[in-house]
Amino acid sequence: MRYFPEEQSAYAKIGSDVEEVLKAIAGRYMGEHGKVGPVYRLFSREAFVREEDYRYVMDLDKKLEDLREGQFVYCWSKLWSEKEMEIPLSLSCFSPARVYVNGVQAFASNLNDDVFPDRRCWFRAKVVPGWNHIVLRFTKTATGCGGKFGTGSIKGAPLHFLVPLEDRAGQEGWVYSGPFGEDLKALPGSEAWDIPAAEAGEIVWQPQQAWTESERAAGVFGRLFGEQAGSQAWAWTRIGSRRGAAQEIRLSGTHEGGLTLYAGGIEVYSAASSGTFALTLRLPYGEHDLLVRSTCGGAKWGFELDPPAEASGAVLQPPQRIEGLREPWLYLGPFPPGQTPQAEEIGQLQRPFDDGGDGIFWRADLPDTHVRIYLETPLFGRWNYPLGVTLYGLLQTGVELGRGDIEQYVLDHIGQCAALHDYALWDKTQFGAPGINHQLISIDSLDDCGSFGATMLLAMTRRDLPGGRAAADRIAHYISEVQDRRPDGALFRVHGSTDFMQDTMWCDDLYMSVPFLCRYAGLTGDTRYLDDAARQFLLYKKYMYMPDLQIMSHVYDFKFDKPNGIPWGRGNGWVLFSLTELLAVLPENHPQRAGLLEFFRELSAGYLRLQGERGLWHQVLTIPQSYEESSCTSMFVYAFARGVRFGWLNEPEPYTESVFRGWEGLSRYAVDARGNVYGVCRGSGYSFSSSYYKDELLPLLNDTHGIGIVMLAGIETRRL
Repeated sequence: MRYFPEEQSAYAKIGSDVEEVLKAIAGRYMGEHGKVGPVYRLFSREAFVREEDYRYVMDLDKKLEDLREGQFVYCWSKLWSEKEMEIPLSLSCFSPARVYVNGVQAFASNLNDDVFPDRRCWFRAKVVPGWNHIVLRFTKTATGCGGKFGTGSIKGAPLHFLVPLEDRAGQEGWVYSGPFGEDLKALPGSEAWDIPAAEAGEIVWQPQQAWTESERAAGVFGRLFGEQAGSQAWAWTRIGSRRGAAQEIRLSGTHEGGLTLYAGGIEVYSAASSGTFALTLRLPYGEHDLLVRSTCGGAKWGFELDPPAEASGAVLQPPQRIEGLREPWLYLGPFPPGQTPQAEEIGQLQRPFDDGGDGIFWRADLPDTHVRIYLETPLFGRWNYPLGVTLYGLLQTGVELGRGDIEQYVLDHIGQCAALHDYALWDKTQFGAPGINHQLISIDSLDDCGSFGATMLLAMTRRDLPGGRAAADRIAHYISEVQDRRPDGALFRVHGSTDFMQDTMWCDDLYMSVPFLCRYAGLTGDTRYLDDAARQFLLYKKYMYMPDLQIMSHVYDFKFDKPNGIPWGRGNGWVLFSLTELLAVLPENHPQRAGLLEFFRELSAGYLRLQGERGLWHQVLTIPQSYEESSCTSMFVYAFARGVRFGWLNEPEPYTESVFRGWEGLSRYAVDARGNVYGVCRGSGYSFSSSYYKDELLPLLNDTHGIGIVMLAGIETRRL
């Protein structure tokens, strides 16, 4: 298989200069995945809340008390897509249900679905570039009305649906109709939805998101937080001038209860009880935090600020762009007496605040409507295991080449994940499914934590990463105390995303555990983690090593009590790659070192024999007819180069030759001159059949399972 004409290869255009190839790969990746931060959105808890599996609980029996059997209820949302594709969806039915995407039926429940609410119905639906309107129609029966609906791929695609109404544009969630006795003539969002306003007006979409008269009269803090004498709350906006010079800005207003006003970090007004205020501020050109702290003194609790005089050119605006927010203020509270944070602690949107209970975060002046943080980029800022090794390669490339911009890109990506760790934990407890860091927060496998966590620990040696230590401690606890193990201590998988993955051991998991354990041992000085890492290799050897070939099976299946016998390329690559990470830090006098060093030499000999004619290794190592695979090739190159450099190999000459043949093969046949990486096997399941690996696990372009590994191979080739 040829992925592109050889004339377009990195080797043809750049030659044997490893540094230039690394620059091309890193530059393409960073250019395509720019540093875009998270999105802040409003979310109304009065609508549907998601459970941990990212599906919305649409229990319409509880929402609509006047529902009668045979009536229909419609739920409506929209979803953005960058391209035409099929998305995985899942529905559990409380009653008969239909799902429509852009007016086209994508799913209809059957008699079995309707009476088994714990049953998941999996299906895929086509979406188009731009906005896609999703409508669910539920029928009320004696068993209920509604269902649980959302993504069909929790780890891969935790979909965030958005409110489709113009006055709430940008908010996350759904709206739902009242009951209907017959089908709508046209579905919301369909081509036929542009019908006379009279019919459109028949639907009053819930929740209404409006305050009652009495709530409005209670003042902003009164309606948000209720009457709690002595408690305090904050409001936050930013004030700025549209003129290019310092301005005098007049502020005036009224307040119920005690109030303190801060502008630009300086206290400018304070009163212990209700009153009015009028003051003139002279502020430099630019934006400045305007903070209000109020103390509850009765049922009416709040403040009203008159608009700044137009002559000053002053404007109020939210301190952060919040999708769905239609006013400039955010609100935080209530804090018990004596517990309120200081003004200098208030102006942040990255972590919850301590209120002496479960913690609190910012909200809007709308019924039960909260600010939440969402990650909506395809790669930057995400936490998953392929990105762990991608960022490892990028970070090492930045360090190796003295390229601060590459290193900074990686540190900013990982730093965002770490900084939002505490917030994401809190977000999950409050709303069921976090909008960010979903794999880190809902750890249930080594994939979720070990790979990215290992790179995070390396990044923490380059820059302080607030939140990183807390995340690392959680990961270490999971691997050591929570992850399932065999009676002999070997890490394995009791559960899986599909039934056939249950009760299996994957050689991939040596990478998902060992590098993290090694670096965490270095961070803490606790050698138990290093001992565990060493023990895992010898245990995995017992289950999956094929001594006749000196290579590894991909999986051991305890359901059949046997290995699958397939030497998948990348799985074997993970083993040798991870073994070098361990040997590089394992003390010379460690009791397991001699055995592990011998294992490294045995594996290296087995892999050396299987290198292909063009310097590349194959998807199934023992089947030359399977395609040449880039990620396993890179890991063998990386490991051989380290084995030669560190003196682990008794006869280094053939391995040295193999490294340079392998790198030339990658730069000739797998990397083009623009830095695109070809021939990387997609994420795998497993099988006892080699045809699954050879014919179904096909290669992808610029897949994150391989980009970083190719860069690491280049670095080690350069060092050799």
